[in-house]
Amino acid sequence: MKISDFSIKRPVFTIVTMLLVIILGAVSFFKIPVTLIPELNPPIGVVVTNYSGASPAEVNEKVTKPLESTLSTLPGIKSIQSTSQEGANFMMLEFNWSTDINKIQTDILQRIDQTPIPSEANRPQFLKFDPAQFPVIQLTLQATGDNQDVRILAEKLEKDLLRTEGVASVNISGTLIEEMRITLDKDKLVKNGLTQADIVQTIQGNNVSLPGDPIETGQGQQLTVRVLSTLSSVKDLKTLIVKTNPLNGNEIKLQDIANVKVAEQPTATITRANEHPAVLMSVLQESGANTAEVSKNFQNSLNTLLAQKQYEGVKADILFDQGDYVKLAIDNIGSSLIYGGIFAMLVLFVFLRGIRSPIIISVAIPYSVIVTFVLMYFANFSLNILTLGALALGIGMLVDNAIVVIENIERHLGMGKTPKQAASEGTKEVAIAIIASTLTTVAVFVPVIFITGLIGQIFTEFALTISFSLFASLVVALTVVPMMAGHMLKRKPGDIEEKRSNSKRYTAFKNSVEWAIKHRFLVLAVTLFLLVLSVFGLTRTGMEFLPSTDEGFFSISVKLKNGSALSKTEEVVKLIEDRLKKEQDVAVYVSFIGGNQQTQSRGNSKANEAELSVKLVALDKRKRSVFEFVDAIQKDVQQDVGNRADVSFNMQTASGSAPNTLTFRVSDTNHKRLNQVVEDIQKKIEAISDITEVENDLNNTVEEIQVNVKQQMASQLGFVPAQIAQTVQQMTKGVTATQILTNQDEVQSVVVNYGDAYKKSIEQLKKLQLRSATGEFVELQDVAEVKVKEGPVSIRRTDQLPSVAFILKYKSTQTLTGAGDKVDKVIKELNLPESTSIKFSGDRELFDESINDMLLAIVLAVILVYIVMAAQFESFKYPFVIMFTVPLMIIGVALALVLTNTPIGVTAIIGILVLVGIVVNNGIVLVDYINQRKAAGVPSFEAIVTSARDRLRPILMTASTTVLGLIPLAIGLGEGTEMNQPMGIAVIGGLISSTFLTLYIVPIVYSLFDRETRFLHKKRKA
Repeated sequence: MKISDFSIKRPVFTIVTMLLVIILGAVSFFKIPVTLIPELNPPIGVVVTNYSGASPAEVNEKVTKPLESTLSTLPGIKSIQSTSQEGANFMMLEFNWSTDINKIQTDILQRIDQTPIPSEANRPQFLKFDPAQFPVIQLTLQATGDNQDVRILAEKLEKDLLRTEGVASVNISGTLIEEMRITLDKDKLVKNGLTQADIVQTIQGNNVSLPGDPIETGQGQQLTVRVLSTLSSVKDLKTLIVKTNPLNGNEIKLQDIANVKVAEQPTATITRANEHPAVLMSVLQESGANTAEVSKNFQNSLNTLLAQKQYEGVKADILFDQGDYVKLAIDNIGSSLIYGGIFAMLVLFVFLRGIRSPIIISVAIPYSVIVTFVLMYFANFSLNILTLGALALGIGMLVDNAIVVIENIERHLGMGKTPKQAASEGTKEVAIAIIASTLTTVAVFVPVIFITGLIGQIFTEFALTISFSLFASLVVALTVVPMMAGHMLKRKPGDIEEKRSNSKRYTAFKNSVEWAIKHRFLVLAVTLFLLVLSVFGLTRTGMEFLPSTDEGFFSISVKLKNGSALSKTEEVVKLIEDRLKKEQDVAVYVSFIGGNQQTQSRGNSKANEAELSVKLVALDKRKRSVFEFVDAIQKDVQQDVGNRADVSFNMQTASGSAPNTLTFRVSDTNHKRLNQVVEDIQKKIEAISDITEVENDLNNTVEEIQVNVKQQMASQLGFVPAQIAQTVQQMTKGVTATQILTNQDEVQSVVVNYGDAYKKSIEQLKKLQLRSATGEFVELQDVAEVKVKEGPVSIRRTDQLPSVAFILKYKSTQTLTGAGDKVDKVIKELNLPESTSIKFSGDRELFDESINDMLLAIVLAVILVYIVMAAQFESFKYPFVIMFTVPLMIIGVALALVLTNTPIGVTAIIGILVLVGIVVNNGIVLVDYINQRKAAGVPSFEAIVTSARDRLRPILMTASTTVLGLIPLAIGLGEGTEMNQPMGIAVIGGLISSTFLTLYIVPIVYSLFDRETRFLHKKRKA
């Protein structure tokens, strides 16, 4: 080719160009951001509405249903899930992945504004899903000293850590917040004829700062008038006059009827780490920041600060560090890439038995990778486990083109040609074949780019990265390799190629090909039998969405009966903590009692719920995976807790996949029928042996104290129901009267309450004192009936229908489809009403959506590969011959997956997709050489047999380098390698079987299509 001849004649120009690309690659490498996976932006939005004082039923009818009706016709809307609870509404909008949520945001806001909702409700707020809102680091802080309050130290530490480069915010749970607390004495208030409202009004009336209109002074100035009467200390509040006795003129001060002090704001949650009081610190990074770099900077800043004297005694435990995991994962895959390259080089030394040719080819690997970095940088890709996985997958393929070229150059040198002549003619002879091979391999990735959804977003960078690397390797093979070969290799004495062809091994192989062609129908029958057996084996391996990654982290959710006290929840958590304490694999566990991180982020708490976050020691320091660990302790924990609470173990990977979890929603138009169906499904699924947990969110009611106003009696005493309701609310919850600016320039809230005066029992609540219009005090029980009754907790709906969500956990030895099939079977046996619908979500939904796309991608890849080959060969017949190599890979893929007990998932299917482009390469090289021999006048039978013999070495070399290059990836050593492991296993198995069988099947099929050899058996008989 002209480009090869130019490189051979202009070596300096070629070297200078190489150096320029290397410099660009080095700069690009250091500028490419490092992340765990490609940036994902799921098209999900949330609508939140506050409707203070409204019951779940009111919220559902007045807010949720109108919003659902308005938003259900949005373009691209896929699903609407809503929850109506006390005083609030929460709606999740899920769109198709092809929808750009930024483009329809204006439409969403307009529809929200046009929705008629009660004036008492706040305006609905719309929020987009943003990955940057999730913490990249979580850690706990605890004080080891006796007189230290870790919350105060944490606040100081937070301000210092915010200066860290790349850190957007640092959030702390369990912080210390002080307030001015006024605890009223109910008896003294009644004695003096005062109420809580009087105290609140007095405080508000004495803490004012109001501006008036400007006034002109005599000196020609215009000054603003401001009226001031401020409170700034506990003393100011204590001495505040709340009433003057009209009979004797005695002043009643606040300190006479209440206890006034600065106190810690009461909290309904408890946070502790390894059973010691702690605060939880969550770190969010800036959008687009390098996760690994942020993690490194943050940990350096944290260690530097903790070494200071002011933080002496503060202990930090990293609970979760995505940056640390990113670094480990990237390093492990990077190691796989390097080891793969070393293994590929060993193959070259074994086959070529020299030092110069392997050195020439060794340039192809790093140079192709460097060129790929340049292309990745300009394509705005990141270094992640998928793009590096693509390079690790292609590490053996990068030298394929170079091997074919250098092997052919060596063959021409063996014929006695000069190095430059051999380099030129040898490259020219195989140029079309390697261009076709590269194009067919790249062609298989074209369908991946058009796959929508999560899989499309995750694997587009993978497909383009491997395509970049293959194009780079093609350019290297056509320019750098012939240039170096022409100047480094030497002419070989004698006809070495003739000696090699007549060696015992080559002669034995040639004889075996002849025998296969003469017994071709027997060989084809055996191959077909193996193919059928392999397809059957694939159906037995099970299927999954994405491989589970061992990040050494999981959480435990605890939920007691609605209405349970915080102390009861703490008792259950203590049982779990005692069990975790016995495990050596546990590094740290954090207990959040009184809700979970999600409720805490909304500023809410739930006394009957708790969440424990557990971090295990590093993978190389434990013998069990996180999945085996959970399987081992899950049963013990559930036995210890018993019926006191529902305990659920949760694992979430960085890719968003939930390992060993199956979720679905049951919907029906009728509430009563829905409840019965849910009960039936629950019983059936609990009987499945492989299902370890069954949960649903059917919470119909919770016990509550209901105050029903006796309207007639209240009217006679001068009360209206709204007045009674407001008074009861304020006297039980307390009232924030005002905020004051202290002498230390701190803003503190002034809270007026009764302490526990009316909270210890229902009887105390009944005796709550209300002041009538006449000034007389009456008890609450005189104007209302106070009883414990059941009230609704929340109302959940999916796509405008009442629904209940199921969350199932299955054993780690089970696959997604294995568990799913069993669940499908028991649901089918129930013969559910037609009005009842079941919709799977989570990994099952993503798998169901992606599997058809992936299979379509494979079919399209096969078609595209055929089209590319037809264009290259200018023939429809020869590409058809080569396509017979594609089914051969299934034999090896099935055997590899069955032997390693690897289920078929998206990454394994990507491996099969890659194989479609790889396995035809050997066929292309072989068929192209057969055609060349026939064109030179060699008879067809001899051309087929001798071509198989002559192409044996390059075919084995390319296959061996690819297989050995993938071994580190297939072994999957260390964190982060699990994602690419099935891909490596599938490619190795498929390539081994297809390579071995191609050497026989392609000559057989070619002989059937060739006129001279088609009726070979008849000629033999004759």
